[in-house]
This record gives sequence, structure tokens and C-alpha cells, in this order.
Amino acid sequence: MDIGLDIVEIDRIRKIARRTPRFLERVFSAKEIAYCRAKKNQWQHFAVRFAAKEAVWKALEGERGLSLRDIAVSRDARGKPGVLLKGKPARGLRLSLSHSDQYAVAVAVAVLVP
Repeated sequence: MDIGLDIVEIDRIRKIARRTPRFLERVFSAKEIAYCRAKKNQWQHFAVRFAAKEAVWKALEGERGLSLRDIAVSRDARGKPGVLLKGKPARGLRLSLSHSDQYAVAVAVAVLVP
């Protein structure tokens, strides 16, 4: 079992996105962008997804040659977060997300799947 953890300042993500217009398209999938933009506090949602991508990458120890764009946060019918790797559901990865007004945090746990 490997664990990845990441914390992000929400304002930092907002500033990067405003300063570098292509940032969102380089990091997030079209579905992630649409989901976040539909929310009242879109920057919290972008930041927590960014933290999730970093946490997943850390949990996988960077061995799979994945870019942040290859990692996407999905949600099941109940809203529980999941992970897509290159568009396919990731087996053996668990994800927990949280945010406040200033910070977003994500924990990813990679467990062995027989």
C-alpha cells in the first residue's frame, strides 16, 4: 500500500489560471473543467482536483509515466470521488478530498488488487 498526500492554496490555483490561460486545459480534462466551472466556488473545486492529481501521482510513485492531465477525478452517483487514469477507472486507488476557504487537500491510497 502506498499513500499520496497533497495540500494546495486555493488562491494560488486561481492566480495561476488567470495569469496563464491555458493552465486549466493543460492540467484538467474537459469534464473536470465543466464540473468546476458549474460550481459557485469553482476555484475550490479546481484546487482540490489539482491536489488529488498530485496525491495520486505520489501514491503511484510516478512509475507509470503519467502526467497530471492523465489523472482525472470522477464521481459516482452518490458523489464519492474516484480516479480515472487515461480515461479508464483506476483499480486499487482510493481518494479522499476536502477543502476550506483557503486550502484544498487530497489523500490517495493505492492498494494491491489481486
